[in-house]
Amino acid sequence: MGRAARVFVISGPSGVGKGTLVSRVRDRRPDLGLAVSATTRPPREGEVPDVSYYFMTEERFMALVAEGAFVEWDGHFENRYGTLWSEVNSYLDEGRSVILEIDVKGALNVRKAIPNSVLLFVAPPSLEALEQRLRGRGTESEEKIALRLSRVAWEMDHASLYDATIVNDDLDVAVDQLEKLIERYETDGGTDQDGSH
Repeated sequence: MGRAARVFVISGPSGVGKGTLVSRVRDRRPDLGLAVSATTRPPREGEVPDVSYYFMTEERFMALVAEGAFVEWDGHFENRYGTLWSEVNSYLDEGRSVILEIDVKGALNVRKAIPNSVLLFVAPPSLEALEQRLRGRGTESEEKIALRLSRVAWEMDHASLYDATIVNDDLDVAVDQLEKLIERYETDGGTDQDGSH
């Protein structure tokens, strides 16, 4: 049986390693697309416009919202983020699966807009490990770290709404799990022989 192009949504707390996981799986599966998100926040050092994000003004972003151009969008941490339909459809039209690396709220909105999308949650081995990773990045203030950690409990509470959860304890194991899940959903819709997920 062939593979069907699907929309995969990857979510998880900040610092859990979603980007690394997605990057490693895409190294193995170059056919997997990655939807570039749009944002109103300014570029950070090293970010490339139209590759890292579509950077746009508040006015442009809200004009696109009014046009219905977004699969999902949200405002948090004083900026807006969203996924454009054009990004998703460009891959699906080519018969390629596409990954959206977005937050829990965005993921649940994608599920409403694209009912057969596959939601995959990346969880930390523990809250302590996540806190260590966030501090280890050295990119954010204590206040931002506290804010991100306060969000984690809410995000973890919503993991049960996802199709599967991957615990990113050992990166190699997590990459294997993610790749196998993607292939399973592409080939048989994600159900095992006994009908369970």
